[in-house]
Amino acid sequence: MRVIIVGAGEVGFHLAERLSQENQDVVVVEADPERAERASELLDVMTVVGNGASIPVLEEAGIRGAKILLAVTSQDEVNLISCLAGSRLGADYTIARISNPDYYTSGSVLSRERLGIDLMINPEREAARETFQLLQSAAATDVANFAEGRVQLVGLVVREGAAVAGKSLGRLGVELKEYHYVLAAIVRGGETIIPDGSSRIEAGDHIYVLSPASEVLSIPPLAGYEPFDLKRVMIAGGSAEGLFLAQVLEEHHIECTILDRDRRRCLELAEALPKSLVLHGDATDLELLEMEGVSGIDGFVAATGNDETNLLSSLLAKSVGARKVVSLIEKFEYLSLVPRVGLDAAVSPRMSAVNAILRYVRRGRVTTVATLKGIDAEAIEFRVSEDSAIANRLIADLSFPRGAIIGTIIRGDVILIPRGPDLVLPGDEVIVFALPEAIPEVEKLFG
Repeated sequence: MRVIIVGAGEVGFHLAERLSQENQDVVVVEADPERAERASELLDVMTVVGNGASIPVLEEAGIRGAKILLAVTSQDEVNLISCLAGSRLGADYTIARISNPDYYTSGSVLSRERLGIDLMINPEREAARETFQLLQSAAATDVANFAEGRVQLVGLVVREGAAVAGKSLGRLGVELKEYHYVLAAIVRGGETIIPDGSSRIEAGDHIYVLSPASEVLSIPPLAGYEPFDLKRVMIAGGSAEGLFLAQVLEEHHIECTILDRDRRRCLELAEALPKSLVLHGDATDLELLEMEGVSGIDGFVAATGNDETNLLSSLLAKSVGARKVVSLIEKFEYLSLVPRVGLDAAVSPRMSAVNAILRYVRRGRVTTVATLKGIDAEAIEFRVSEDSAIANRLIADLSFPRGAIIGTIIRGDVILIPRGPDLVLPGDEVIVFALPEAIPEVEKLFG
């Protein structure tokens, strides 16, 4: 399948990296020669230097034989024109990264439906939704939904003295029979491990657990966390992500305070957020944070639009006692700093956009995909067809590739935690956790 990616920034580069690892025919179009050269040197992709909104450039990239065009530059207008041109030149599907609400608001003259673009992804809204999910648990560093929200994947760090620390998965399977979960991955010392029954969980491990959404709150206590109830949140920064998050908090009747150093922006926020308290101030002013009650607050979110300011204000909030701190991070390379400096979680609008795009790119037998921060593996939800190699076979009999694990099987209204004697049936939704090198082999089983 040929995929043309317009833009080799962080979103485009990450998409190209993921798709090329899966042996897709990827062509990257980038106006900046240095970025194009970097993609060509580091990735197994073809690159074309030029404007992605130019018809000759798109034709040079092979648009007439392309399955999907992904326009993911930081400029909305380039992405829109690129998709419009691409759809008329023969691309089967077009996806645009769009930040300006004027372009995606329902009923707009420039809406997705009227422009004929298959999907518009708004990174800021995606990031706000992810942040809200993370705020609802003191433990969660990552959250991803599957099976229309009925199954959740949660990342968390195991604390000293936790009930699961120092024990093998085989032993935990006996001790925790009443719990319904699958440990999908362990990250230890920067290495991602797909575990088996002999694998041990140690304090300090970053673990990823799949569980029915109705039971996911039973997981954090096993890792050493106290129960958590989200009632008060402070948002430092009136960025688009901060505004969208505040609107979500208002919808869920959660007390919200939002502060910004720009007085004019504060007036705009106050008009848009009738149920929130809007303050004019600096997110890195420790005295202001203490005065406004950050100590002991349930959730603190740094969303200023500047990574360095977000990290600093998050550290200040954590130092004075905020229970859950989430920092918005734009640069992918900064994401690995979050656990090292002691912050609870980070949200990357660009990574959120990547996840949303990959869900669409792999649609068909793939219904959901989640790329997580700080981990090499992906979680993918497959639909089993009559022709799938995995259909009507026992899990114990499957030659499942090394570096992959079946996490959950959804069969109608029933959520199954898989065991060796379980049969995989056509129509099942199967959630798989896999390292990138194992994904092509996994896809063959479901193809």
